[in-house]
Amino acid sequence: MRAPIVVAGASMAGLRAAEQLRAAGWDGAITLVGDEPHMPYNRPPLSKEVLAGKAPFESLAFRPRAGVADVTWRLNTRVANADLDRRVVELDDGETLSYGGLVVATGMRPRRLRCPGPLAGRHTVRTLADAQGLREALTRPAARVVVVGAGFIGCEVAATAVALGAAEVTVVDPLALPMVGPLGELLAGALLKRHQERGVRFALGTGVSGFQGDGQVTGVVLADGTVLAADVVVESVGSVANTEWLDGNGLDLTDGVLTDEHLRVGGRPDVVAVGDVARFPNARYDGVPRRVEHWSIPTDTAKHAARVLTGKDDGLAPFAPLPTFWSDQHDFRLQSFGAPVLGKDDVRVLDGDLDGDVVAGYHAGGRLVGVVALGGRAAAAAAARYRAELLKQPALTA
Repeated sequence: MRAPIVVAGASMAGLRAAEQLRAAGWDGAITLVGDEPHMPYNRPPLSKEVLAGKAPFESLAFRPRAGVADVTWRLNTRVANADLDRRVVELDDGETLSYGGLVVATGMRPRRLRCPGPLAGRHTVRTLADAQGLREALTRPAARVVVVGAGFIGCEVAATAVALGAAEVTVVDPLALPMVGPLGELLAGALLKRHQERGVRFALGTGVSGFQGDGQVTGVVLADGTVLAADVVVESVGSVANTEWLDGNGLDLTDGVLTDEHLRVGGRPDVVAVGDVARFPNARYDGVPRRVEHWSIPTDTAKHAARVLTGKDDGLAPFAPLPTFWSDQHDFRLQSFGAPVLGKDDVRVLDGDLDGDVVAGYHAGGRLVGVVALGGRAAAAAAARYRAELLKQPALTA
């Protein structure tokens, strides 16, 4: 009997890994281990539809493919550590599982602020429980909301809080513009204007030094001494990779799990990483290993990694996905294809204008490496037309 494949992590990436293992011909045992009590579900709606009360949990749950009906699920269970030389993982209840192949799919958790002050009233958005708790807080009358972090989640939560009727919504970020990291200054400036027009306030160029309140947050103290009154605080200050269970195996875990161009971990043919915990070189671009926290990555990585883990990788080209993301905020959408972050120094308007529907092109070495649309459906459709052009682009030189 062949040793089973263990998938550490039972979110979208873990589910897709199991499905793709079956699609690649693996008919042996598969065990998925996940620390949440739920079957895998779709996370992007947590900061939007779920928070707004427009989507119940039942609508988020993925429907597993028929091929994984015989998979063993170990939910509400955490992988505590692993010995890759012995091919064993230990669970938090002390049980050990031997494996023939291991899929690292443990994902991320929210980073938390280390500031003095009370904890009550401070929220993150990563799990269903997080979203449910935050929704209850946001629906209290005349809530004053402070969102710390102007990235994807921060901007989405701010937009949802405004729609729910919060009395005040203020976004705090040490950078000068919201989402300037992934978007660059041109579109980030347009994004700022749209949020402000819809009632979101911003405190940019400053951080948080502490929280006020006796047991419950009542104020947020900024680095410049300003105090923002707050009934609800949302911390959206980045993510931390869930990799501690892999300590002691000689792996590079400085930012997620470093893999090679075929998603193999530590040069081992029996261990692969998938989803946003994987830090992989993308052969489509410059070959620099990076983590990518986009919705398309779990499926893309799972498909490639399954072929590698099952030995179906003869002639398999290095992993070269085209990252895709979208973000719904207020009544508009951000839609992206490619890697805009690599072309932030050369951004050009391709369609429309910054005051309406706009599509911006991101260039590196004179080549189009990413497109981002900001606006309604017409802008998103225009961006999609550039997808074929991006797929044709040759790899960038390192």
